[in-house]
Amino acid sequence: MLGMTAAGDYKFGLMYSYPHRFWNVNGRQVSKTPIDGDDSLHLMATVWEPETGVVLPETGLSVNIKQDGEFVSQEVIYPMLSQPMGFHYGANFALPGEGTYTAELSVGAMPTRRTGAFRDRFTEPVSASIDFEFSHSKMNEISWETLDEKAGTEGSVDAMQMGMMPSSLAPAPGDLPGSVVGETSAGDARFVLTVLDSPPAGVDGSGQYLALSARTPYNRMILPAMGAEATLTRDGDVVAEGPLTRTLDPDLNYHYGLAVDAVESGDVLSVSVTTPPQVARHEGYETAFLELEPFEFTV
Repeated sequence: MLGMTAAGDYKFGLMYSYPHRFWNVNGRQVSKTPIDGDDSLHLMATVWEPETGVVLPETGLSVNIKQDGEFVSQEVIYPMLSQPMGFHYGANFALPGEGTYTAELSVGAMPTRRTGAFRDRFTEPVSASIDFEFSHSKMNEISWETLDEKAGTEGSVDAMQMGMMPSSLAPAPGDLPGSVVGETSAGDARFVLTVLDSPPAGVDGSGQYLALSARTPYNRMILPAMGAEATLTRDGDVVAEGPLTRTLDPDLNYHYGLAVDAVESGDVLSVSVTTPPQVARHEGYETAFLELEPFEFTV
């Protein structure tokens, strides 16, 4: 942990670890980013709303590193998933040596639909700076563990304790507003559906609101930047259909939502994932969340 700071509607946390290989996702294609010989560290950042602690994906975070006011490196760092950290932003950086650096963190206006108390927030670009020390001795203090005996088995390493910085946990089913219909799995992901009596402020439409929460199966971390379509049927007839829109809400957290006229007992919601989560993956997740077969809920 290097430091935290706040600016505008956002709070930022900065960390580093030893350089990591990771995998970028473009559609359903995965490409490996290896460790370069010049890489000094893997810089990681988390962005969240300070009052609720809700972690914010899709901010378009960029990092400009300086030393003594002079430019060192700049990257639009990748949105990423790791088993212990969940969602965060990260990239490998090459530094000229040990010493004191300044990381200038910049975010743009969020394109994600915001609802409830988030409706009119995260609309302006914001920048903040965090000073940090880089040394090889501190890097060598970072612990790591190999899990060769568990290779090829299902499971996940435990989630990290993030201290004063929030993790990207999706709400437990019992903590979601509305009437929770149920939980189901598709591929490597877990989904929870809840129905609200009315759409949250910021959603066009009236009637009721279907909110689909996507999370990792073991540590309950959010799965953002996914594309999904939904069809609601009643006695075999289609009564509503459309895209599940990426949405950020202080109570529902990051989810995929659709307003419908009404939901009745016995209705069936069928969901098809059109695009898997478009976020880079740390080791252990390089093949996860790519093949998500259709699934359904019965109200």
